[in-house]
Amino acid sequence: CQQDSMKISVDNSSKWRLADIEIDNSATVYDLKVAFYKIKPKYPPVRQRLVTSLERGSPALNDDKKLAEYKLSDGDVIYFKDLGPQISWQLVFVIEYLGPLLLYPAFYFFPSFLYGSSHIPDHVQTIALICWTIHFAKREIETIFVHKFSHATMPIFNLFKNSSYYWGCCLMVAYFVNHPLFTPPVCWKTYLGLTIFAIGEIFNLVSHLQLSWLRPPGSNQRAVPKGLFFEFVSCPNYTFEILAWIGFSIMTQTFTSFLFTLIGAIQMFVWAKQKHLRYRKDFDGKEGRALYPKNRKIILPFIL
Repeated sequence: CQQDSMKISVDNSSKWRLADIEIDNSATVYDLKVAFYKIKPKYPPVRQRLVTSLERGSPALNDDKKLAEYKLSDGDVIYFKDLGPQISWQLVFVIEYLGPLLLYPAFYFFPSFLYGSSHIPDHVQTIALICWTIHFAKREIETIFVHKFSHATMPIFNLFKNSSYYWGCCLMVAYFVNHPLFTPPVCWKTYLGLTIFAIGEIFNLVSHLQLSWLRPPGSNQRAVPKGLFFEFVSCPNYTFEILAWIGFSIMTQTFTSFLFTLIGAIQMFVWAKQKHLRYRKDFDGKEGRALYPKNRKIILPFIL
């Protein structure tokens, strides 16, 4: 008769045996992680990455899927990797955005302490402060109330990596935009930049709301984004964030603002390409899955 359970062995990347686990045939990957955690209390499920092969690029097993979906049976071996200490995605986002939200105003309000001389801020410096604050306050609100994360945690190292980028770039931009020797650009550049910034921020928020509404509460289910600019590109949220920072750079006309925009645009293109390729892989039109639109670009409508 058919067995109700099976034995799965867990090895590390050096093929050292870590555990032999007796588990129900109908168990999920997450059930297996919990069983492994009981044997190895040092490794809670969020620290575990399980794969069926040590080949490079082998995908991690999905927590929600049943072991049977990976054709695992009695006596099979899977491989474990420790992801290290974890921290929630939401907390990382809150901290990395909090730095720019608090540090930038210090350059505006305390010039005598930071520059050694006091001055009355120019109207462009004031507009730039308002724009900067709106952007990062919006990001904090989105993080808490809008974003739905595919994974609960990430390696704690990412907190320092992400924060060093955002906090460092904030210091770089804020120092020159708020400097007593700052020379404001001609009026039309200021208001052109402000208009572009506002358009970028508004549609960045709209895109984030669309992504949030796409996923049911408490679910990791993915679907093909549709509507407005998602009809043209896979990641309009990145498109409009880049546009917003282009507007900020035109408005302030500082080298560091343009540099921050360029660095951010390169990184967002990398993220957008990864998401685009994953959409095309996950929604291939086979076995009842939706087909991802073939004419949809990555980040720049009709071009890229």
